[in-house]
Amino acid sequence: MNISRSDIAGMRSLNYPKYYVNRELSLLEFNRRVIQQARNEKFPLLERLRFVCIASSNLDEFFEIRVAGLQQRRKYGQFRRGPDGLSVEEQLEQIAQVSHELVNEQYEILNDILIPALRDRDIYFLKRDEWTPDQQTWVQRYFRDELLPILNPIGLDPAHPFPPVTNKSLNFIVSLKGKDAFGRNVELAVVQAPRASPRVIQLPMDISGHEFDFVLLSSVIHAHVDELFAGMEVQGCHQFRFTRDSDLLVDEEEATDLLLAVEGELSTRRFGDTVRLEIAEDCPNDVVDYLRGQFDLAENDVYLCSGPVNLMRLNQVPDLVDLSDLKFPSFSPGVPKRIKAATDMFEAIRDGDLILHHPYQSFVPVLDLLRQAAIDPNVISIRQTLYRTGQDSPVVKALIDASNRGKEVMVAIELRARFDEAENIELAQALTEAGVQVVFGLVGYKTHAKMVLIIRREDNELKRYAHLGTGNYHPRTTRQYTDCGLLTCNPEITEDVLMVFKQLTSKGHPHALQRVFQSPFAFFDRLVALIYREIEHVRDGREGRLIAKMNSLEEPGVIRALYRASQAGVEIDLIVRGICCLRPGIPGVSENIRVRSIVGRFLEHTRIFYFQNHDQPEIFMSSADWMTRNIFNRVELAFPIIDEKLLQTILRDGLEIYLKDNVQAWLMQTNGSYVSAERSPEDTQVSAQETLLRLMKL
Repeated sequence: MNISRSDIAGMRSLNYPKYYVNRELSLLEFNRRVIQQARNEKFPLLERLRFVCIASSNLDEFFEIRVAGLQQRRKYGQFRRGPDGLSVEEQLEQIAQVSHELVNEQYEILNDILIPALRDRDIYFLKRDEWTPDQQTWVQRYFRDELLPILNPIGLDPAHPFPPVTNKSLNFIVSLKGKDAFGRNVELAVVQAPRASPRVIQLPMDISGHEFDFVLLSSVIHAHVDELFAGMEVQGCHQFRFTRDSDLLVDEEEATDLLLAVEGELSTRRFGDTVRLEIAEDCPNDVVDYLRGQFDLAENDVYLCSGPVNLMRLNQVPDLVDLSDLKFPSFSPGVPKRIKAATDMFEAIRDGDLILHHPYQSFVPVLDLLRQAAIDPNVISIRQTLYRTGQDSPVVKALIDASNRGKEVMVAIELRARFDEAENIELAQALTEAGVQVVFGLVGYKTHAKMVLIIRREDNELKRYAHLGTGNYHPRTTRQYTDCGLLTCNPEITEDVLMVFKQLTSKGHPHALQRVFQSPFAFFDRLVALIYREIEHVRDGREGRLIAKMNSLEEPGVIRALYRASQAGVEIDLIVRGICCLRPGIPGVSENIRVRSIVGRFLEHTRIFYFQNHDQPEIFMSSADWMTRNIFNRVELAFPIIDEKLLQTILRDGLEIYLKDNVQAWLMQTNGSYVSAERSPEDTQVSAQETLLRLMKL
């Protein structure tokens, strides 16, 4: 996109559509960056395969939620345009064009780069025409023992219409010739792969001759599908899968029991409206058209696959291959010295605020705090929010233990954490059975804030301890996501946290908070005020500086404030992993804004906001991105870093190191595309993630 100064002269406001990148197209650009990691020869080979799998999974969710939502808007005549000015139809057309490019690139990388490279390391995905006689015999035995008893082929005729195919399930459309046992002509049949069967099957060493020989479930079924249709001729067999609308539609205002309402909707998720068909690229056009017609899909909704229709299933392979040099090296997260030296977590926190920077630093201190609180006779109460925690969570075990020991335990569980709803329902039931007071947040607002509050009796007074985080209380993701957590007993911050917890359980008006600012009430106004404060500094002849790191930037009001700050001369660096609807570098509008995205070994997830404020800098960390949903439709917190030494540490390790990254950084262009950060041969290579691993290791 080219915007000249003459264009700008005729624009009366910052609402001009060309100033904004479309949200959905920006998300696809992030997926393009993920796919590019699979080409990166500096990454270990099996990790590059994982990036292909991650990209495939991202696209699945994109179609399940974002594309499904646009198709619903088209269906019901909801044609309101967003800040970028694109109509629903224009968005769907551009999404289809980019998505087809991305899918084709995924399979090109897999087939032309990764599979040959894996073969060079004696890791084989064996095709049917490559099987030796011994392998053919083993596969046939596997089919007859493990699959044949549970496969249910369905011949399609008026008495057997097209079966209900579940979301993202592996299926086969089979072309037949001949008559069935009742003398009827059957031309097509559907075979649904068993959901419990592994999609990648490792051959025994004595059969394969190699330690890491694999066959795909789709190949096994394809090779022996004729055994399902005795007396008939199989003329073609082609794998396919449908992607369905997976968003839950719960009318919270009408629901008398939110848990039951969400639980009821979960059963419909697997059979929502169909939004995409993926099918083997060699499937005849007439069969493709038949499948399209069954679900009223347009040609653009069909994606031809030159490999497995669900690439995410290949994510099993790195776990099956025990070759350490083909994976990222293992690491041991560090622990702050003060925590190591303290006799317990309460002592460590009393000595001053602490920051934990995951995954470089361990999540164990947070678990230790909860475990100690559970058994400490002086602890009276524990309050916590849970969004995603994982199965068999040590966090939940500690909370149940605390309740069993007679402590007052209250947990705010967000049932509507997308794709974790069923697990959260189970957690809610387990906690309730243990005597924990469980609430489900506020009607109409997701509770996305990450906070723990512990009240302890000390010297005949009640003292509060808090943990506030940018990410979930999920021990596994703390090894994969970059996040930060603040441990504090600051009376003003902990008083604010107490007020927020009371708000979640009562129906009173929000209290004025001292240090923390919260959505949906004050977040937007406070954030914009902080941006405008930098503008005032510039107008008064001082420097204005802002650095912000987040997952996504989409909220139009915040973008307009950033544009005004840039116009005033404020220097702005944004580190935005995924969606960014702001366009940097527009003459006269965003010349002072730079946007970069870091895509590497860990998923960047921290939200850190730095305001120079002349000579009194401030840093806030938050559970919220700068998106409309976070700022206006969720319960979120932004909390300050008060300790000067911690502030400088976070500025250095959480922001400045990312601005120096010239290895894994992608620089956003004005047209919404990204280019890899360039460096000259004499420049020192700087990878933020690798640097932090070295700095904080045990």
